[in-house]
Amino acid sequence: MTDDQPSDEGTRDVFVRLSGLIYAGADESDVYQSIVDAACRLVDGCERASIMLKQRERFVTAASTDDIARRADEIEREVREGPCYDAVLDEAYQHDADLTAGTSPWPRFTERVITETPVRSAIGYRLFLDGDKVGALNLFADQPGALTERSADQGAVLASFASVALMALRAREEAATLRLGLQSNREIGKAVGLLMAAHHMGAEQAFEVLRRTSQELNMKLAHVAEQVVRGQEQQYGHQGPPERS
Repeated sequence: MTDDQPSDEGTRDVFVRLSGLIYAGADESDVYQSIVDAACRLVDGCERASIMLKQRERFVTAASTDDIARRADEIEREVREGPCYDAVLDEAYQHDADLTAGTSPWPRFTERVITETPVRSAIGYRLFLDGDKVGALNLFADQPGALTERSADQGAVLASFASVALMALRAREEAATLRLGLQSNREIGKAVGLLMAAHHMGAEQAFEVLRRTSQELNMKLAHVAEQVVRGQEQQYGHQGPPERS
């Protein structure tokens, strides 16, 4: 192992730091950026990297190490072929160690990349989220043959970690959405109860008042409920409206 090759201990350290970012609540973009930056440290020969994610029917670059990697992604999107596209569509990672050899499976991509960038070697790994292929991790090198089979094995480990990171980010997002939903439901429940007590109406009628007000004011139902609760608390305090005899 040469001095510029990562040791197993170094790899573990990188993964520990990446894991820390995820579970410390770092922004998605920071996590993606850390993954592509790690590729240049952990994968032999890798000089540039990017993550492309599929959003509906198109791909977007979620992170890249530099403008050249981002440009390679743009070329893939323009010609609709390349390591990222095939990695998502096919069942195996895509590896062309030497784009200058004339045997590339992506002739349009290869012609454009060789003409417009210094990239001469590429690997694409599919990324999974809940069993679905949602994007790809792309690795690039400027020297033909720089990304070897050993590089491909190292990159596969990082791609697996990236898929786990995507799942962790999704779980965190769903948990945050659930918390917001529960909070909204509590506010709506409070508002319904206050309207029932203040105006001697049933639960369905009170909810209909909130719903109709929401539509008329073009405001979210939860926001209307929040205003009702706040108004009642300001008028009567936290005890709510007095009971009518």
